[in-house]
Amino acid sequence: MATHPAAPTIVRWTQRLEDAAGLDGPVQALEPHIRTAFGSGTRGAVLRGDWLGHALHPVLTDVVLGTWISSSVLDLVGRGQWSAPARTLVGTGILAFGPTAWTGWAQWSEAGPRDKRVGLVHAVVNAAALSAYAGSWVARRRGRDGAGARWALLGAAVSGVGGYLGGHLTTGRAVATHHPAFDGRVG
Repeated sequence: MATHPAAPTIVRWTQRLEDAAGLDGPVQALEPHIRTAFGSGTRGAVLRGDWLGHALHPVLTDVVLGTWISSSVLDLVGRGQWSAPARTLVGTGILAFGPTAWTGWAQWSEAGPRDKRVGLVHAVVNAAALSAYAGSWVARRRGRDGAGARWALLGAAVSGVGGYLGGHLTTGRAVATHHPAFDGRVG
């Protein structure tokens, strides 16, 4: 697919990512394992949000990102006064990451090839964000709140990239569970 020359740089970059056939090998290697673990049968239907009529993954991402970003707000506004609540928020986001990832993998298992490429990079970027936030939590547990705040800011930057890719999949590519009753209901 050709990129539109007037498109913003990030859009052109995302389109190149969609076209990156070099990601097909890792996608094909992961696909049967992900489908078995998260995408098939009742488990897949529950994780995708079929029962809700709406994808469950975006709802859970709000928990993860909301707690993580809130920790940075406490760090920046509180300047060390709210270290314990910030640590709790980081930890909450870490705990919510697993179920959030499971729902994302369930969505991914039913996506098309172009979306799976973007979804794989989305997952890798989000894993990097998780690592930064884990570093933040560990630093905070050791009383190194300044280092914990810096790790959290790094995690926020990385998760912003992951969030962009996830938003692209949801809105730009329409990769999401939805009930057929919502089809054609525009305006």
